[in-house]
Amino acid sequence: MGAYPTSGESVARRAGPTGGSAAVDGAAAVPGRTAGTGAGLEAVERLLAGRGVVVLSGAGLSTESGIPDYRGATGSRRRGTPMTYQEFTGSEAARRRYWARSHLGWRAIAGAEPNAGHRAVEALRRSGHVSSVITQNVDGLHRAAGTADAVELHGGLDRVVCLGCRRTSARAALDRRLEVLNDGFREAEAPLNPDGDVELADERVAAFRVAACEACGGVLKPDVVFFGEAVPKERVEQCYRLVDAARALLVLGSSLTVLSGLRFVRHAARGGRPVAIVNQGRTRGDDLAVATVALPLGSTLSALAHRLAPPTEAPPTGAPPTGTPPTEGR
Repeated sequence: MGAYPTSGESVARRAGPTGGSAAVDGAAAVPGRTAGTGAGLEAVERLLAGRGVVVLSGAGLSTESGIPDYRGATGSRRRGTPMTYQEFTGSEAARRRYWARSHLGWRAIAGAEPNAGHRAVEALRRSGHVSSVITQNVDGLHRAAGTADAVELHGGLDRVVCLGCRRTSARAALDRRLEVLNDGFREAEAPLNPDGDVELADERVAAFRVAACEACGGVLKPDVVFFGEAVPKERVEQCYRLVDAARALLVLGSSLTVLSGLRFVRHAARGGRPVAIVNQGRTRGDDLAVATVALPLGSTLSALAHRLAPPTEAPPTGAPPTGTPPTEGR
C-alpha cells in the first residue's frame, strides 16, 4: 500500500466525458488519483447527507478497539498467514493448533469495546443517513455498538458451529469447557491476531486438549468464514439486496483485497451507485470510487456524525456485548 501523509489525504473524482476521472471541488487532476485538501471528505459528507448509504466495513474500523488488521503497517498478514478452511477441516493437528491459539486470544476479542467509529456508524444509521451495515469483521463490535441488524459477512467469533450436526452454540460456553480441559494454559500471553488467536510454540500446542460437540461428538468450528471457504450464498445475496436498495456505498477500513468485499463495490459501481472509501491505505476499489479519504476512522466518522446526526438525549439501544451467548440452534 502507498504511503500517506500523517495528516491524511483526501481524493475526490467524478466521471469525465470519456468515463475517466476528473477533479472535483477545484482539485488538480493527477493520473489515477485526484488530490484536494478536504475534497474527498466533503464528497463523503455529501453522500451521507443524501441518506440511504450502505456501509461496508473492514478490519481497519476495529483497530482503535485494540484488534489488529490484516494488511496495515503491523497487520497479521505481515507476520504470518491465517489458517485456511482446508487446513482446519483436513487435519486434527491443525484444529488443535487453531483452538490452542484461539483459546488464548478469545478473551481479548470478547472484552473489546466498540470505538468512536462503530458508535458514529450507529448514530448515522439511527438518523437515516446510513441505511444498512455490512461488515467483513468477525468481532461483533457493530452489534455491541447497537447495530443489531449488521450483516456479518464472515460470521462471528462469539458463535461455534458443529460440522456434524450443525448445532450452533456460544463461544463463551466453549471457552469455559476449554478452561477446564486445559487448566493453567492461559498463563502465557502473546500478541493478538485479527482472527482472535495468538502465536504459540509447537510444544504448547501439542499439549492442548480440544473439546467436541456436546450433542453429537462432532468437530467444532468457529462460526466464521475461513480463508478458502465460501461465504454462504444466502448471505451474499442479502448483501447484494442491501446494495441495490441503497443510494450509495461507503467503504470503511477495508483494503478490499479479497473478492468477498470487493464484489459489492463493483456491483454498486455497475449499478450507477457512487462509492466512497475511507481507509488509511490504497484499496483495490479506488478506481471505482468517486472519493477516497486516508484519515483515522474514529475521529473522521465522529466528526461526520456530529455534523449530520447530532446526539440526542435518548441512549442507543441494541444487541448485548460481544461475549453474550447467542440463542442455541438455528
